[in-house]
Amino acid sequence: MLTGAELLAKDKELGDVSKSDLVRSAGYVSTKKAGTERLNFTAFYEALLEAKGVSLGDGGGSGGKGRPGRSLSFATKIQFNGNLLVGKSYTAQLGLKPGAEFKIMLGRKQIQLIPLGAAEEE
Repeated sequence: MLTGAELLAKDKELGDVSKSDLVRSAGYVSTKKAGTERLNFTAFYEALLEAKGVSLGDGGGSGGKGRPGRSLSFATKIQFNGNLLVGKSYTAQLGLKPGAEFKIMLGRKQIQLIPLGAAEEE
């Protein structure tokens, strides 16, 4: 499979050939179990973008799990009903599981959530 400058040169050399022929000539081909050819368009276009200087990153901020999405803003709003929502992405980063219990501590202009096991130890 061609990458970087070699891929750009091949793209320029072939010019107006079909997309399938371009992917095939760059080496982005694999063989299915049935023995038929599979063209890897996604891998080809990712390599082409990277060769042109467009970085697609390492898969997002989720540690390489799942598909990339928006990054966490670490900001929230009080909902119309007065509830404060902490999203799944935040609880997942902390390794919290459904059913975990917390003691709510109110400070001056802050709210602290202390796991009940930790509050008993202090």
